Amino acid sequence: MASAAHHPFRSPEAKQAYLRFYDDLAEQWPTPSEARVIDTTFGETFIRIQGPADGAALVLLPGDTETSLSWLPVIEAFSQSYRTYAIDHVYDNGRSIYKREMTRPRDFIDWLDEVFDLLGLVRLNLVGYSYGAWQSALYALAHPGRVEKLVLLAPSSTVLSPGPVMLARAILYHFLPYRFVARNYFHWYGPDAVKNDRTRKRVDKMVEEDLLARRCFKKRKFVFPTRLTDANWRALQVPTLFLVGENDRTYSAQRAVRRLRQVAPAVKAKIAPSTDHYILLVNPDWVVHNTLGFLQGSGKSLQDRPQ
Repeated sequence: MASAAHHPFRSPEAKQAYLRFYDDLAEQWPTPSEARVIDTTFGETFIRIQGPADGAALVLLPGDTETSLSWLPVIEAFSQSYRTYAIDHVYDNGRSIYKREMTRPRDFIDWLDEVFDLLGLVRLNLVGYSYGAWQSALYALAHPGRVEKLVLLAPSSTVLSPGPVMLARAILYHFLPYRFVARNYFHWYGPDAVKNDRTRKRVDKMVEEDLLARRCFKKRKFVFPTRLTDANWRALQVPTLFLVGENDRTYSAQRAVRRLRQVAPAVKAKIAPSTDHYILLVNPDWVVHNTLGFLQGSGKSLQDRPQ
């Protein structure tokens, strides 16, 4: 699988084209920071590390088809007092290189456990966005003694399954890799993000990156995120914060919070006003304020959960 020097790309030219785009975007990453590659049984995992050396560990997992660079809007604020570890998923876009295919949810747990072992992280705070939030929840369920606190930002499934409109649009987008289809999907998914020039340009850049990645990377199998059962939520021992935008297209934010209130009342939850699924892009200050408030133990602003 990984014998070719250009793996996991389709060709040397494809590798060069994608990494040129990726590295241009990475120029925006604040310094000083350290780039590290660690070798796991699943492959080489690329990680961006920064913040005080003696700070508590804060691991950041990106969404599907995204990379460590998705944390650009919040990384400086998170790294003021935390030692942050922003990861390029080993089986997705970015600079990580997989050796083994991921075929089941358990693979994400085992991969993360290896990563944390190799980084020497005994205890850590775990923040995941979208698909990465689902993975974070799985990990916290499997290894509660290792996770200090858990933050789920607009998690894929996890709380509720996507609705039929979302699924239909996602299938269309997946099987028709054309610019107008991708742009239509991203703009529909981010109604708040496309309301102003700055964030709309970033969404259009995401469309460009997505189309480039689909041309450059070999096809990978996709492990669909799962909805945690009531028993899963009741078994979750880690202090958890759930943040979601009120206009998230994945599922109803209000219904998600109601479900958590019923099955896992200890989970803190808050809905971001005028915010879609691209919560890091649309409302980074709100994410920072609530995440740091939760991690640092104040939690005062998190008590006004919607009815």
